[in-house]
Amino acid sequence: MSASVAVYRGVYTEDRFKQAYGSEDSANGSLRLRDKLAGKCRCSTRAFLHLLRERVPIFKWLPRYRLKKWIVGDTIAGLTVGVLHIPQGMAFALLTSVAPIFGLYTSFFPVILYMLFGTGRHVSTGTFAVVSLMTGSVVEQLVPSPLDLNSSSSEAADFEAQRIGVASAVALLSGILMLCMCGLQLGFLSTYLSEPIVKAFTSAAAFHVTISQLQSMLGLRLPRHTGTFSLFKTLASVMENLPHTNMAELLISLVCLAVLVPVKEINRRYRQRLCTPIPVEILTVILATGVAYASSLDSSYNIEIVGHIPAGFPRPQMPALHTLPDIAGDTVAITFVGYAVSVSLAMIYADKHGYSIQPNQELLAHGISNTISSFFTCFPSSATLATTNILESAGGHTQLSGLFTSLVVLIVLLLIGPLFYFLPKAVLACINVTSLRQMFLQFQDLPELWRISRIDFMVWVVTWLSVVVLNVDLGLAIGVVFSMMTVICRTQRANCSVLGRASNTELYRPLENHSKCYEVPGVKILTYNGPIYYGNRSFFREEISRLLGLTPEKIRSWEKARKALEKREREAAVNTVERGITNTSFSLENEFFKSGEKSLCCGLRWTAVSMDVVSKTANITAYFLGRLFFLCCAETAESDVQAVVIDCSSVIFVDVAGARLFTQMCTECQKVGIYVFLANCNESVLKMLTSSGLMNYMNPQHIFVTVHDAVMYIQQQKEKPLENTTTVWV
Repeated sequence: MSASVAVYRGVYTEDRFKQAYGSEDSANGSLRLRDKLAGKCRCSTRAFLHLLRERVPIFKWLPRYRLKKWIVGDTIAGLTVGVLHIPQGMAFALLTSVAPIFGLYTSFFPVILYMLFGTGRHVSTGTFAVVSLMTGSVVEQLVPSPLDLNSSSSEAADFEAQRIGVASAVALLSGILMLCMCGLQLGFLSTYLSEPIVKAFTSAAAFHVTISQLQSMLGLRLPRHTGTFSLFKTLASVMENLPHTNMAELLISLVCLAVLVPVKEINRRYRQRLCTPIPVEILTVILATGVAYASSLDSSYNIEIVGHIPAGFPRPQMPALHTLPDIAGDTVAITFVGYAVSVSLAMIYADKHGYSIQPNQELLAHGISNTISSFFTCFPSSATLATTNILESAGGHTQLSGLFTSLVVLIVLLLIGPLFYFLPKAVLACINVTSLRQMFLQFQDLPELWRISRIDFMVWVVTWLSVVVLNVDLGLAIGVVFSMMTVICRTQRANCSVLGRASNTELYRPLENHSKCYEVPGVKILTYNGPIYYGNRSFFREEISRLLGLTPEKIRSWEKARKALEKREREAAVNTVERGITNTSFSLENEFFKSGEKSLCCGLRWTAVSMDVVSKTANITAYFLGRLFFLCCAETAESDVQAVVIDCSSVIFVDVAGARLFTQMCTECQKVGIYVFLANCNESVLKMLTSSGLMNYMNPQHIFVTVHDAVMYIQQQKEKPLENTTTVWV
């Protein structure tokens, strides 16, 4: 049996509540603001150390590192991911249209830098297929590859230098954009790339990656298509050149796929039982390199191989700065995609393991990573899906795992890199395709997405089709715009409901969903579940008019009646003055209807004279006609709505157009004898309404803290009770 609690308190308007429980005056507030600014500008050793720990998080988590508990997991996870970085780095370099060695560089520098500045404990950074594909499109546009280029000539070296210069310029500009966004505290922008957009985009981009790798898997030497409809152009070119397929490279691709796909499936299904995932990629690379070297496949069957991979550390050099104006537009899209994917992955694993991510610090970490790495011939980097998943499943605990990952890549760079000279590029293409398996599996989420939200389902489908049909950059932009349009449409057509009161409570719920709630007699309680701004003010006005029955005909009829009564008042007043009789005026208006100005309908003032005066003026007919007219108006007012309470609890903001609409609505309601009350207004809404001049048309005492306060006030004004308290039964 539920217990009932009686709560006794006074009726609170907003003014009365602020007087009792309001904030301090503005002078104290401004003084507090000055103190706050002065405190932030004050320099001290403690403030410097705090800033250092915030901006370089390794100084925060490394002193708290649990060596015995975490070191084994970080070591195993870091070494496992490092082994995976080697083949993926070289493979994704092909997507970027640069030499494989630059993929190894990109798998080294960003990992070290993110370990110092990143806040994601389970995030693995490096080369990412989608970002590499988008960067490769930019490189192909500015430095297209000639078909007759000799790989051993000096022209080939200059050609590779031009390409990596463009790719490094993209990384530099992307890093600068992220640093600027961090300075402006724009980490929240990643929220505009919702989960359906990110998943649809990555899934569609996987098709672009797969189609772009077909020519390497088939041994075809074809130019890379970019721009709109590039996927279909590439597919048509491959189909047209199928008779020229290199059968040896096709056989290598089939064997690699036959090995990679089953082993990856084993890693996925039995990852809880395996101490570390089977490093099938690096094993495939080693075996394929050995077979190609022993059989001289490059000379015997004209197989395209990786070629020379220089050993040692890369020398710092400037990116191609002269290309910055040409790559600016594409770099913006690459920056947003890389950052959105990185933050999304970081937040997923942060929620799973119970720690928090700082989006602006992530901007700083990836901005520094891309900026510094660009001077060491690296292309844009971001967090990666496959390696992050492996890092977490292999038992990684902190960012220290990145140290062991970079050590593995460093050993390859210094010692082992030249041994991959005979590695067939078809093997790297197969690694690219199989690494996208998780993205293809995202189609499995569509039935559940349809069941949960059909709007999000449409966002997913529109984004996917746009990316596949048009292009990666343009498709992403269309997906974002369409997603924002769905939000705008939902705010334009928000639900407007009539609230009813639950018996013996102060709870008010929509009548359409709660049939046992009842409407308060003579009071219409409305709620609007959305903002009121220029985009939906017409819809809001139509809904309010429909629910209140405020038709233009009704407003005109009441206006006509008001003018007729005012005319009779003036005629009676003139007759009274002419006869030298004192005019005794009284108002039949109830105190409930006093709103700081003359009531226009139910508070119609009727000037009467006593019966002896009327007899002297011989205007008995006018008296009874006026009396009859007033009684008719009063009877109509009793049967219609006399007051409307607007629950603003779901109105998150109001713009100037919405505030003016409130003024118009208040005026129109007063014309037909309906008084407007507001309740549950937040501070920003109340400030906007007050600043727009609504209080010139509405009594400030008609704005209440809760709906129940407004209803109790209306009922008190009708019944004129002596006490000024409400009883709320919960």
